[in-house]
Order: sequence, then C-alpha cells, then structure tokens
Amino acid sequence: MNKVALITGASSGIGESAAVQLQKAGYVVYGAARRVDRMKHLQEKGIHILELDITSDSSITNCVDTILKKEGSIDVLVNNAGYGSYGAIEDVPIEEARRQFEVNIFGLARLTQLVLPAMREHHSGRIINISSMGGKMYTPFGGWYHATKHALEGWSDCLRLEVREFGIDVVIVEPGGIKTEWGAIAAENLRKTSGNGAYAARANKSASGTEKLYSSKGLTEASVIGKVILKAATSRKPRIRYLVGYMAKPAVFVRKWFGDRFFDFVISKW
Repeated sequence: MNKVALITGASSGIGESAAVQLQKAGYVVYGAARRVDRMKHLQEKGIHILELDITSDSSITNCVDTILKKEGSIDVLVNNAGYGSYGAIEDVPIEEARRQFEVNIFGLARLTQLVLPAMREHHSGRIINISSMGGKMYTPFGGWYHATKHALEGWSDCLRLEVREFGIDVVIVEPGGIKTEWGAIAAENLRKTSGNGAYAARANKSASGTEKLYSSKGLTEASVIGKVILKAATSRKPRIRYLVGYMAKPAVFVRKWFGDRFFDFVISKW
C-alpha cells in the first residue's frame, strides 16, 4: 500500500516541486493551498488537490479529515506554507505581525496536532518542517519573519523529542535563496510598510536589492529543495536538519563561527 503525503503551500515553488517529486516516488500525494486554481496542473499529474487556509481552524480540520477518511493515514506531512512579512519592526502593524505568526507557526502547529494521532496509531510518520536559513541568522527589516523561523526551529526540536518514542521523525529543511515568488512578495511588503518615513532610504535600497537578487541566475531552483524533501521523506534515518540552497551554508557558518558583531557588519553591507 502506497504511503500518503500531505504538502501545504503546494501551489508554487518548493511545495509544488515536493508534490511532484513524492508523487513520482510512488506516494499518494495531497497538495493543499488557498489557490486551488493554481494546482490544476498537479491534479492532471495524479496529485490530489485540496483547498487549505492555514489561518482557519475549520479549513485545517476539514483538510485532515478528508484525507484520513479516504486514505486512513497521513504518513508524511510537509509543512511548507508560509510567507515573508518584511518591514521595520517599528512600522509593521501588530495585526500583521500576528498574521505572520498565524501563517508561519500557529497554522502549521495546528495541522501537526491533527495529524499526530493517526501517526501515533500507526507508530510511524515523518513531519518535515520547511524553515529557512533565516531561522539561524537575521537580516534588517525581517524581524517578524525571522522570529517565526527561529520559533519554528525550537518548536521542531521540542516536537522531535516528544514524538520519537512513537516512531515519528521530525525533520527541518533550511533553504537558502530559492528561485520562487518569495523575494518579490517580501520586497513588496517592505516597500508598502517602510517605503516612506524614518526607515525609507534603507528600506527601499533593501527592497531593490532583494528584487535584483531574486531575478538573478544565482539562486537555487525550487526543484533542488523538492529533491531534498524527497530524501528527508524516504531515508531510513533522515538527518535532523538539511541546510541547502544559495548562501545558506556560508551565511550560517559566518554567524556561528565569527560571532554576532562580525555578522552585523557583513549583513549591514547588503
């Protein structure tokens, strides 16, 4: 019997790639996202698509119930849905900061809570949380985004210790710069939030730099991360963390071994 995988944020980028990779490997794949219309091509490949608003408890519950009623299990959960809310900490409305946590942490956590009972019952399962190199370092104007990814790192570590006795693995994937819509969305948020006012000059420069970077050829293709997720899902003994993608290892290395003051100097030049 084929294993069942649920992937959030499957309408584009990393989630889309992971869905295709797992389906090719023989998994029964459910791709979930708000924009169902953008997953029609996945449906044509034999991937099941579901509407999912990660900020709605009823939507999350319906998503999990639908799969469990039809398949009886969810063997792999890929928590990929998320976005980057960029802007000076002083400028970002607290309502938006809460939404950033709602999408990047609380929705993910609620989905995981609902999937765990079936995994425990089968004494097996794999939860793959898509964090970021941003969970190990930081950048100007990314305070709320980095806060969610740092939180996800610690939350995942605690979860791993709690569920391993039930045969469940928790894996963290930490992508670097990936060729997706993420950069354009972050730059747009930054300009909208801090493009005027006290932080305007530096914020606009940072937004332009982000757009330039995400339109360059140097970024890692989303398919690379999709293959890493497949490896994390299928390895008998997966690594706890997979740090991969453009600038991921160098950035984390500099922060870890050269200290915060040196990293502050380097990142402030960007």
